[in-house]
Amino acid sequence: MRPDPSPADLFGPLLAKVQERAILPDGKTFVDALPKRPVAEIMRDFADLPAGDEALRAFIAANFDLPATTETAGRTASAQPVRARIGAMWKELARAPDDLVTGGSALPVQHPHVVPGGRFREIYYWDSFFTMLGLVRDGEFELANGIVDAMTDLIEAHGHVPNGTRTYYLGRSQPPLFHMMVELLDDPRPDVAARRLSAMKREHGWWMAGTDELAPGQSAARGARLADGRMLNRYWDPRDTPRDESWREDVATAAKSSRPAGEVYRDLRAGAESGWDFSSRWLGDGTLASIRTTAIAPVDLNAFLFGLESAIAASPDAEAGRYARLAEQRRDAMNRHLWNAEGGYFADHDIDRGALRTPLTAAALAPLAVGAATQEQADSTARAVASQLLAPGGLRTTLVETGEQWDRPNGWAPLQWIGVAGLKRYGHDALARDIASRWVDTVGATFARTGLLFEKYDIEAATVGGGGEYEAQIGFGWTNGVTADFIDGYALLPSGK
Repeated sequence: MRPDPSPADLFGPLLAKVQERAILPDGKTFVDALPKRPVAEIMRDFADLPAGDEALRAFIAANFDLPATTETAGRTASAQPVRARIGAMWKELARAPDDLVTGGSALPVQHPHVVPGGRFREIYYWDSFFTMLGLVRDGEFELANGIVDAMTDLIEAHGHVPNGTRTYYLGRSQPPLFHMMVELLDDPRPDVAARRLSAMKREHGWWMAGTDELAPGQSAARGARLADGRMLNRYWDPRDTPRDESWREDVATAAKSSRPAGEVYRDLRAGAESGWDFSSRWLGDGTLASIRTTAIAPVDLNAFLFGLESAIAASPDAEAGRYARLAEQRRDAMNRHLWNAEGGYFADHDIDRGALRTPLTAAALAPLAVGAATQEQADSTARAVASQLLAPGGLRTTLVETGEQWDRPNGWAPLQWIGVAGLKRYGHDALARDIASRWVDTVGATFARTGLLFEKYDIEAATVGGGGEYEAQIGFGWTNGVTADFIDGYALLPSGK
């Protein structure tokens, strides 16, 4: 089934012109806009538009209702203590159901929910789990359940949870954490549990589509059967065009590469599906133009799919035994191809080269978070984390600086939580608490100076993070959720209170 048309499908040459000329400062603004009249009429008149940026700006203003360039949620500096401010932010980030979307790129959402904040005006997949941690801590169960119900709707409608609730995100997902959301709420109602279990199975089928027929050495969409017959997954997007929301940036990146532009675009889209957009994990020579995401089997993706398979295996489903076998097969593949015995931690696998990618990253902790590691592997990983990834302000993302936002010196709330959860699971409580405390101090100290909560932080300098395609956003869902979970779970008193 072809996905709903994206803005690039509807407004192709107009979108390209608006994005490439940087008519709007943020490329996401145009693709989130609402057309004021039928698409065919807009495109007919665009064909006769005089040349020049001013004429184009006037045309956009006349034919589209643009979203606010600066969202108001969380942008007013607060004098509250940081934990109190997090609790107050849920109302600002909450959105009512919108199941009557007409025009534009927004997908319908039929339940109350929470958005991350800033330029991110819609539900995002993996963001939502970390946001839910705080919602649950603050008793906001209607919003937490609304998120999971919305995710269930999306899986039933599309086979997967899109990156976000926009048509231009339908070709890709994000790290599959739906099963963790279901476990977090642990709703005992039989009809609700059965529907969510069915959605988990359907999501698994989407990630594994086409893999049953693969011979050793072959890949298809999000699956790769390695030369020894073991199966691992990768990130992918069926489209090989620039991302609608980052069209200008993607065209510029492809122009710097000697590879076919379509390959670069698909790897950029796959990198966006990873949630780590972008990181040295996906790069060949350290530059974005060398990105090769689809050639890499990521350790965290495979860990989360192990978690999904294990969750279904632990259910009363008639096929539970099959999913238990799939989980064990994946654990075997991870031990064979993602374990760095010399370094003592899990890492990514290069599918094209048939070799381990040895750099240590925070993704190494994902197998611990889902219980895929042995105790010996967890102990070794903890030592590597303590000696290399522990920064003054929390858990490092990677050990290299590339200017990309998912590299050093940035730290990210989801990676802090995954690391803390994984270390706690295997008894490394002191290190887990240390990471949580450092992160809370970073968020608290920055909040004390600014009165704001941010998407990402520089954990070397305990300040706002940088790098990437846009400035650090304010709000911010997953920072709020993880920080609240750490403060409450460890009874921490953050810097600046």
